[in-house]
Amino acid sequence: MKIAAACYPIDRFEGFLGFVEKADAWVREAAAEGAELLVFPEYAAMELAAVPGARVAGDLGGSMWAVSRLLPEYWELMAALARRHGVHILTGSGPRRDAGRWVNRAMFVTPAGGRQPHDKQILTRWERDRMGLAAGRPLTVMETALGRIAVLICYDAEFPLLARAVVEAGAEILLVPSQTEAEDGFNRVRVGARARALEGQCIAVQAPTQGRAPWSALLDENRGAAGIYGPPDRGFPPNGVIAQGRMNIPGWVIAEVDLADLRTAREDGNVLTRAHWAESPGAAARVETVTLG
Repeated sequence: MKIAAACYPIDRFEGFLGFVEKADAWVREAAAEGAELLVFPEYAAMELAAVPGARVAGDLGGSMWAVSRLLPEYWELMAALARRHGVHILTGSGPRRDAGRWVNRAMFVTPAGGRQPHDKQILTRWERDRMGLAAGRPLTVMETALGRIAVLICYDAEFPLLARAVVEAGAEILLVPSQTEAEDGFNRVRVGARARALEGQCIAVQAPTQGRAPWSALLDENRGAAGIYGPPDRGFPPNGVIAQGRMNIPGWVIAEVDLADLRTAREDGNVLTRAHWAESPGAAARVETVTLG
């Protein structure tokens, strides 16, 4: 399959139509390159905060409520694009009010109409102290037409036991949408994604936000580079880097991945980190499994 990871520039739109046109252009471009799995970044949905106007976008609480209300419409848009282009999409995440709490939620949509929400598990200091976010619903491994996929949103990728849990539950591909304002933050997530690919003998896909958005209370600065990583073992590049974009250059990073190579590495690699995990201590997180059409 071909996987597309977005280094996604944050733009400001006066209305929802501009947001629709951008989403359509990005999905159309990746699909034209043959991509079947598209990954958008953490907090990419915060572009929606500009729709109600500058006053709302510049206020953290107001922008959170605005995005939460618009997320269902955004998910409908991305689901329609998935059907039209025959692709699977992890949407950009955004703050969502759910059962009396705030969570950071992305939605995975399939061309057959399947949907699965994914919530961040471990919140950063900013998310806890300034946004009041909480951990959301449990980690989920999705059985899809492309393979078994799980999502670790940004900071989650820095915690080995979360990845261990989903890999033990069958995950082959880890999607790591991220939003970091500084290069050190970006590198923490990138190092985490690459380490998780090594430990779990899996594919890790990092998709970051990019650019300046002084109008936004949350997305004022964004730095990063998209990347697709695998285990540094037979069938993969020696450094585990399948594809990686240049720092702060917007656009898709697209690479072809064969899960048969991954399964061979897991069964007969030079090392068997996934199989030997049982020899290391540590409790796994709770994981749900779903099948998506």
